Amino acid sequence: MKQIKNFKIAVLIVITSIVTLISCNKDDDSANIELNSVTNYKTPKYIFYFIGDGMGAPQINVTEAALNEPEFQSTRTKSVGIGSLNLRQLPVTGMQTTHAEDRYITGSAASATALATGYKTSIGTIAMNSSHTKDYKTIAEMAKQKGLKVGIVSSVSIDHATPACFYAHTDSRSKYQDIGQDLINSNFDYFAGGSVRHNKYKNYSITNFINDASSNGYTYINTRSAFDALNKESGKVIATLEKFKTNTSDGCALPYLIDLDALNSPNDKITLSEFTAKGIELLDNDKGFFLMVEGGKIDWACHANDVVSSIYNTIEFDKAIGIAINFYKKHPNETLIVVTGDHECGGLTLGYSSTGYQTAFNLLQYQSMSYVEFENKVRNWAKTKNATFQTALNQAQAAFGLGNASLNSNLGISDYERNLLQNAFNRSMTGESTHEPEEISVIYGSYDPFTITITHILNNKAGIDWASYKHTAVPIPVFAMGQGMYEFSGYYDNTDVAKKIIKIAQLNK
Repeated sequence: MKQIKNFKIAVLIVITSIVTLISCNKDDDSANIELNSVTNYKTPKYIFYFIGDGMGAPQINVTEAALNEPEFQSTRTKSVGIGSLNLRQLPVTGMQTTHAEDRYITGSAASATALATGYKTSIGTIAMNSSHTKDYKTIAEMAKQKGLKVGIVSSVSIDHATPACFYAHTDSRSKYQDIGQDLINSNFDYFAGGSVRHNKYKNYSITNFINDASSNGYTYINTRSAFDALNKESGKVIATLEKFKTNTSDGCALPYLIDLDALNSPNDKITLSEFTAKGIELLDNDKGFFLMVEGGKIDWACHANDVVSSIYNTIEFDKAIGIAINFYKKHPNETLIVVTGDHECGGLTLGYSSTGYQTAFNLLQYQSMSYVEFENKVRNWAKTKNATFQTALNQAQAAFGLGNASLNSNLGISDYERNLLQNAFNRSMTGESTHEPEEISVIYGSYDPFTITITHILNNKAGIDWASYKHTAVPIPVFAMGQGMYEFSGYYDNTDVAKKIIKIAQLNK
């Protein structure tokens, strides 16, 4: 009996060991499958890098919230697509932290340097170390050196901090003339969007810039017909809008999408998504390409706490992403798409104390122009001194719907709001205010008081608020699709975004 009992125990041990072994092997196989999905990918030939300047999770969320309101679906939004953002198609999501080397809340130059090179630097520095003794090689420069064609597209000036960090090296983002020379000398294949800020140049005009660019093999185009005619045989191209040859308004940036219909010349209506699509057409070749696209005016709108202009520009930025996704679907084994932001801007909050848990995003449909265009009106009133407070209220109603309770009962103005508008109007017209001097920058920032008060009231009625006119330090989402996309899951630093792209695309080999 004892032998039988021992035999049973032995058999039980063997069976348990076999089951355990099978179980372990099964777990190992599962782990290997998961590991292989992360590590086994092809080196992408086509690399898209989208950077929404100032675009954090709140900017993305409020855009989708507005688009889910049927009343918000106007002619402008239908032209760029309605429904869930294209971002939702990117299957992998991560988060990146944004601090600069010398400041917790970053600036665009420091954050773009991190995203373009994989290195931290100081505020205001363009692709150099913080002591300004060493240049950092950028992803775009590595791609060019490897034989890929390279394109840089932005909705703000092409020499602004974010695009500059991919081709320039200087100790200050304000050295626009030096950055412009780096652009010409970069030998990159395609620059498009906003122009160079030639009004910041000294003894050097836009004509000088164009001539020097031409000497380095670039074709400068600024009309719709010339843009449409561009093809693979066009060589190196700098493409922008017509007005920027003589006009440097709004920092030589593309117009806000919300203002596009009001423009007269087709030469000034080329959009970020169109510049992106043309870039793909020009850059596509057997060796591949690297294309960086910046949605820069998302940030500018958020600095001004203009949520509607931010939404329209986020939609346009997302449309450019959609174009890249369509390209990916034709080349899934050769393409990587990475989308992120450099920092959040404005401390955008989806929620407002006075509305409790209620939102009314449909109210945003009544804004018909950006803060910039309305500011121009207000400043003209101050200059000509021909506007009364009632005239100003009528204009606010026409441009934002504010005060038109018959249009929507929530647009009515309370006594409290009317008082805010009156004080702001007085400040805009005369520079006088009932506020203490130290309050002014907190209440109005550096923007026109009447305009900023209008946007704040409209935003608050919709259930939206802002904490700042500046950047914030909240972590930023990262989205990825294509070869090596699983590398971008997790929580990491902004320098790691660049390092991951360099590793996946083998740009440093």
